Amino acid sequence: MFKRLGAVLVTAAMLAGVSQGARAETPINVSYQPALYWALPYYVATEKNWWKDVGLKPNFSVFPAGAPQVAAAQAKSWDVGGAGSVPAVLGAARSGLLTIGITNDESKANVLMISGAKFDEFKADPKKLKGQRILLTTNSTGDYAVRSCLTKYGVSFGDVQFVNLGQAQIISAITSNNGDVAGVWAPNNYTLEEKAGAKTLCTGADAGAAIPGALIVRAEYAKEHPKEVAAYLAVYIRVWSWAKANPKEARAMTKKFYAQGGVDISDAAIEKEFAQRPVFLLDEQLKIMDRSKGASEVDGWLTNIGKFMVDVGTLPSAPDVKSFVTDEYMKMVAADPKLKAFATEFTK
Repeated sequence: MFKRLGAVLVTAAMLAGVSQGARAETPINVSYQPALYWALPYYVATEKNWWKDVGLKPNFSVFPAGAPQVAAAQAKSWDVGGAGSVPAVLGAARSGLLTIGITNDESKANVLMISGAKFDEFKADPKKLKGQRILLTTNSTGDYAVRSCLTKYGVSFGDVQFVNLGQAQIISAITSNNGDVAGVWAPNNYTLEEKAGAKTLCTGADAGAAIPGALIVRAEYAKEHPKEVAAYLAVYIRVWSWAKANPKEARAMTKKFYAQGGVDISDAAIEKEFAQRPVFLLDEQLKIMDRSKGASEVDGWLTNIGKFMVDVGTLPSAPDVKSFVTDEYMKMVAADPKLKAFATEFTK
């Protein structure tokens, strides 16, 4: 009897060990920028405890902008993350970062804004931008949008003075009447609208500039941990799928997420975020990255951004998109029944 009981206990212990092993969570270092629409999935997945469902335990690193974020990749301080497409190309050129997906289309969310006192003047004649100081964050999607807008208006870059500031510094300058022209990205544009009366003169979309956000990974990490990279993508996509199916809760969580990052915006601004920034679910990600008929949509977007970075002198030459844009890990999600089901559970 005691032998039989002992055998049962040993078997139970072995099964418990297997169960615990199956639930083991692999640490993964995730980088992002706070209070940004495309970063919402990191917050929601953490609140919902969804990382654990795919065996991941995230450690987060937060950066004020994309340039310092991708620079930190050289020190291997993070493994995967999200950033603007301009920093993603910069990171590809300088740190070998891979772009493995798209966070959102933020062409309408990167804007050139004018103070309320000067808006009508510049709206009537945008060429009056010549000679102006433009406050912006260099090597950012906001920088790309501003320069695209200047090109649209026929104003050369040499005709203006670019002042490199962080987004918080730009908001402070405009609200204290220490500047009239600024390049910002959402939700900072809503803050300037609501607190300083500034207005948008031109968006990236107005200037014909496609501005996606990028899901990125260190190439070395991707090579060594492909399954974890695929699991990370599955979590990210799952949140957008959930948000589409649960719009009211998604908006409430967005407001809480922004508040944690020190950004307090109105319900109307939250609605604009969801309305103006398309996101891509699994099938859509695969479609925009598909190269079966030649260059993909993503290839085209990032090629243009690479050209911009060469034109403004940030890079001596642009990296070939085929060297850093890959759908390998997105395809791993689609090919794994469990990951695919997890990523698309809320998809209608």
